[in-house]
Amino acid sequence: MSVPQRSRTGLRTERLLLRQWRAEDREPFFALNADPEVMEHFPATLTREESDAFAAQSEADIDRQGWGLWAVEVAEGPDAGAFAGFVGFKVPRFDAHFMPAVEIAWRLARWSWGRGFATEAAREALDFGFTHIGFGEVVSFTAVPNVRSQAVMRRLGMTHDPDDDFDHPVLPEGHRLRRHVLYRARSAA
Repeated sequence: MSVPQRSRTGLRTERLLLRQWRAEDREPFFALNADPEVMEHFPATLTREESDAFAAQSEADIDRQGWGLWAVEVAEGPDAGAFAGFVGFKVPRFDAHFMPAVEIAWRLARWSWGRGFATEAAREALDFGFTHIGFGEVVSFTAVPNVRSQAVMRRLGMTHDPDDDFDHPVLPEGHRLRRHVLYRARSAA
């Protein structure tokens, strides 16, 4: 399947640019991944090496397939040019009842929260995924306590069926984040 060049150069919303990663993104990305509040619903914060490896893998995925977890840059306003985090797609690599699947995911710096950036960027990514890549369905999931991400999923029009909720297999029994909710979005085509 041919992916339009637009994905390789980036997607644009009213206020944001979803683009390929740059070397200068590594430092603010590490700061984001080292922030305990940003990483509250993940098992742990990331080391510099883990953070850099995540960014490098995201960059390689975009180069290879034309889509992935794009870096998010503020394009307008007083924060223009600032790296805010990532939004985009990945293919999860664990065993669950809904696999195989394409996931839409996001992680944004705390300074950018409450401004609608996650919803705005994810809406553009979903449109691109359904219209240009040809995804039939995209999922999103998070730990039960992560109500902020669940609110984004609902704003995106994703649907939740409690029967789809699952225990994340990479987290041990009894872990506070093991239980996950699953949301789905389907192509209108």
